[in-house]
Amino acid sequence: MSLRNAVMAALLDGAASGYDLAKAFDASVANFWTCTPQQLYRELDRMTADRLVEARTVEQERRPTKRLFSLTAQGVEALTAFTAEQHKPTAIRDELLVAVMAVEAGDVEAVKASIRERRQWAEAKIARYERLRARLLDGRTEEEFLDEADRVGPYLTLVRGLSFERDNARWCARSLAVLERRGARLDASG
Repeated sequence: MSLRNAVMAALLDGAASGYDLAKAFDASVANFWTCTPQQLYRELDRMTADRLVEARTVEQERRPTKRLFSLTAQGVEALTAFTAEQHKPTAIRDELLVAVMAVEAGDVEAVKASIRERRQWAEAKIARYERLRARLLDGRTEEEFLDEADRVGPYLTLVRGLSFERDNARWCARSLAVLERRGARLDASG
C-alpha cells in the first residue's frame, strides 16, 4: 500500500487542507498507516501533478491562505482499482521484538524499559482510539451506528487499531511479568 492510497481514502470524507489531513492521519489513519507531515505534503504535490487530487486556494481572514485538496474522478478511479487488488498480509518488522529475542545476551533492564515504553504508547493510543470511537458512535450502539452511518470503513479500521493496541499492551504486560520472574537468571547470564 502506498501513502497515496491512504490519502485518497482520507479524502473520501471531503476536501481537506494538508494540515487537516495530517490531523486526520493522527486521529484515524494512524491506526494502520503513519507518515510525517513532510511526507504527506510531498505526496499531495505528487498527487496533484498526477491529477488524483485537485487543490484550490482559500483566502482566510487573519490566517494564512490555505490549499484544500479533494479527490478528482481520476483519484476515485485509482482508489477503486486499489480496493480491487489482492492485498498481502502485513509482515511484522519490529526492532523491539529482535531485542526481546536476544534478551538473554543483552541488557535486560534496557529491554524491560523499552517494553514499558511500548506499553505506555499502546495504552495512550487505546485511550485516544476509545475517545474517537465514542465520538463516532455518539450515544448509539455499535450495531445502530453500523446500520445508520454513511461510511463504515473508518469505524472498522478504528476497531482494528484498537484490537492491535490492546494486543500490544497485553503482550507487553505478559513479557514484563516473564522477564521479572526470570530476572535473576537473566541478570546472571548477561
